Formats: sequence, C-alpha cells, structure tokens
Amino acid sequence: MTEGPREVDVLVIGGGQAGLAAGYYLRRAKADFVILDAQDRPGGAWQHAWPSLRLFSPAQYSSLPGRMMPAPSGGGYPGAEDTVAYLGDYERRYELPVIRPATVHAVRRGDERLLVETGAGTWRARVVISATGTWWRPYVPHHPGIRDFRGRQLHTVNYQGPEPLRGKRVVIVGGANSGAQILAEVSTVADTTWVTRRPPRLLPDEVDGRALFALATRRTEGGAGIGDLGDIVAVPPVREARDRGVLKAEPMFSRITREGIAWPDGTSLPCDAIIWCTGFRPALGHLAPLRLRGPGGLIPVDGARVVGEPRLHLLGYGDWTGPASATLIGAGRTARAAVADIMTQLQAD
Repeated sequence: MTEGPREVDVLVIGGGQAGLAAGYYLRRAKADFVILDAQDRPGGAWQHAWPSLRLFSPAQYSSLPGRMMPAPSGGGYPGAEDTVAYLGDYERRYELPVIRPATVHAVRRGDERLLVETGAGTWRARVVISATGTWWRPYVPHHPGIRDFRGRQLHTVNYQGPEPLRGKRVVIVGGANSGAQILAEVSTVADTTWVTRRPPRLLPDEVDGRALFALATRRTEGGAGIGDLGDIVAVPPVREARDRGVLKAEPMFSRITREGIAWPDGTSLPCDAIIWCTGFRPALGHLAPLRLRGPGGLIPVDGARVVGEPRLHLLGYGDWTGPASATLIGAGRTARAAVADIMTQLQAD
C-alpha cells in the first residue's frame, strides 16, 4: 500500500545558511515546519568550497541569528571549515527538524497546498520556502573554441587547492572575490594570468563584511552600493598577492584555442589550465513546474514572497531576494522578515 503525502504548514527546501536562518525564526514562532536538505550532512555548500576560502569579515559579523560564530582558533577571518562546523552546531543547538538526504525534484500546485515531490515521497505544504542557493548551478560563459581546448578546465566549484596546478601555466577568469582569492593562492605555485571583463578594483583595506551589508542595503534603496567603492574585498591573502604585484589583469580574450587563449588583435597565450571564476545562477530547477520565471530568468518577488505564487517564498539567492541575502548576516535578516510575513499569511488562511 502506497503511503500518502505528508502534511506540514511550512516546508523549507535547503539546509544551508538561508534554510537554517528560516528554521530559527520558524522555531521561535512555534510553526509546524520541516527542512529538507539534499546533502548528507550539515554545512550546506560550504562543505564543498576550496579549503583556503575565507569569509570577508570577522566571525562576530558573519553569524546567523541567535548564535555568534566562534572566532577561529588561529585568528583571522573564518574559513570554509569553520563555517561548516558552525552551521552544524547551529542546527543541533536549535534542534531544527532537518531531514537529509532529501532531494526535492519538483514543486507543483495542489488544490489548497503546494505539492513538494522528493525522492522519498511527496509533502503537502501550506507555504514553501525555497532556499537552495546558487552553488549547484555554476556558470561558464560560452567562448568560441571552448570545447577544443586540450588543457584542463575548472570552475570555482571544482577547485580544491593549488597543488595539482604546481608548475603549470594557468589562466584565471573572473574579476570578483573568488577569482582574486584563487589567483592569490595559485600564483604561489604556478605561472598565472588573470583575465577580467573590466579592470578589477579592490575595496579599501578597512572595508569588510561589517560594511558590505550596509552598502548592499543602500544599493537596494537606490543609494550608492558596493560597486561604487570597488569589487574585491582585500582579505589578507589578496593583500599579500597585491603586494607581490600579482593582481594585474588582462582584458577578456575573444576565443579559446587548442593550446590556450587568443585576443581580438591576434595575440595569443598558451596555457595548461583555465579556472572559470565566473559565478553562479540560482538553483531553481525544482520550481520549473510552477512556470514563474520572468524577464531575465528570475522569478518576480515582493520581498521574499513570489508574486505569481504567494504560497512560495525565496531566500538566499542574492540581492533580488533581499539585501545581501546570499551572505550569512544577510540571510538572517531576510529570513526574519520572510517568516513574519509567512506567519501572518498562515493566520489569515
């Protein structure tokens, strides 16, 4: 006999930082909720990041609501491993009802509730929070010849350290923080060339996560944003690379050859590897049955609530779902507003 769908008031898809922040406020509101996480252990996407990755600010400014992140034992800014440990502790401390591994394949409209289809059965929820982030959809821009290159190609998601690239000629593509941090590290063991679409700009040394959230908020309100000061946070490894003279970028190439890259003027550069630090796209494939995408591929929202399906809320995908919502501090602030809206919504039904 087939078991029928399980029912819950609020179902959260994703057990990373945004999903846990939502869980914290749902727990405080005494909501009936569950969190489904596709990973087999706590830590979200942080458990897949390269080992030397560093946050942009001290631990006390990189925390979820209710619990401060402990300062790293070695000092400095927290790394990926520190963040994984913190998220696991956070989940246990607040006894958040996380079910894993539970991969959500599709969200569909039911008669009164949303149907959430997983590999282990279907759930019926009055409200769904999607908090799957972007890490699972790496973006590599198309360039002529990209399939002809005989060397190695990596994206940020595949990069796990510089040692496999020791002694190689490496091109690093992308002028944001991941590109700068990976360049800083790889340049200590390899011959590196940095390629960006526009000249990269470092933020002033004193600007880190303590100021980034305020700047992101000002941008959403029509004021000056982070880009008005620069693009890259000068974390210690990036400062060291700057002092070595490594942070010099070449303009974007026009095509990829079998041996390397080439520019419009005919100049070419042979290389052994290309690392694409070119960002991500929102992981929203599970929402495709709802047919909600608007111009540009994003789903229109009012705050975190989806305009075309009010029973659905989006958390943690970037500024379009809340100021700095893809950061630890921003996830908490947007989750608080979203959960307040959801509880009002549930009480009105």
